[in-house]
Amino acid sequence: MKVRKAVLPVAGLGTRFLPATKAQPKEMLPVVDKPLVQYAVEEVAAAGIPLTIFVTGRGKSTIENHFDVSAELEHELAGRGKEPLRKQVREISSLCNVVYLRQKYPKGLGHAVLMSRDIVDEEPFAVVLSDDVIDSQVPCLKQMTEVFEEFNASILAIERVPKATVGSYGIIAAEPVRNSRWNGRLFKVNDLVEKPNPADAPSNLAIIGRYILTPRIFKKLSATKRGKGGEIQLTDGLKNLLKDEPIYGFIFEGKRYDAGDKLGFLKATVEYALKEPSMGEQFRKYLKSLQL
Repeated sequence: MKVRKAVLPVAGLGTRFLPATKAQPKEMLPVVDKPLVQYAVEEVAAAGIPLTIFVTGRGKSTIENHFDVSAELEHELAGRGKEPLRKQVREISSLCNVVYLRQKYPKGLGHAVLMSRDIVDEEPFAVVLSDDVIDSQVPCLKQMTEVFEEFNASILAIERVPKATVGSYGIIAAEPVRNSRWNGRLFKVNDLVEKPNPADAPSNLAIIGRYILTPRIFKKLSATKRGKGGEIQLTDGLKNLLKDEPIYGFIFEGKRYDAGDKLGFLKATVEYALKEPSMGEQFRKYLKSLQL
């Protein structure tokens, strides 16, 4: 089956960016001139997935407004002769069809994914975390759908991280899949551990914020008890899913920025700004002038 739906959990409190996120969603923080969540939705659309399911929470109405039509703004821009900008604003609301669900209590990523069960139904689906901004020629999610179409099993985006940082991720124990066109980048998962101590980690292959999951994950999540942090962890649900069907880890081509972290957010902002046609060269000259 084709992947036709993507779940974007955006109900988190964004405490790492306080006080900036006191009155606005973390997902609306801009990298150059686009909010984090727009990069995620653009990746979903570029992967050919027509429906985005937002799992929102209190104080997230600006996300809904961002992906809605703003007739007043478009009218104002048209009246000022700013047609290219008006077209750019309109394109945001045309990226894909959108559904919103409300997560009343922050019970973890696994719970947020579980909330989408009735809309996803018995179909494979993607999960995209907007904290991870991925710069790649072929969208990361598009790469993953190609793997899914060959193996018809859950696919986790992974990357190698420094051993000292494994405690910030879900980590997999896995063996390489030989004789595939992704040789060296595709792994069959044997086990998953949520945020292990570095000394106990089975590898440095970390799960990052892109998943393609089979619908059986919902049954597993509904039976998953609270884990690390007192939350229902998606990694724990995947661990149970692994008992019934294979799961694969895929090292995608591209560069990931952990924009849920202040330093990662700044790195993404600087590097995307350097590639911006309208100001990249000027920004580069400015950085050089700092003589750091």
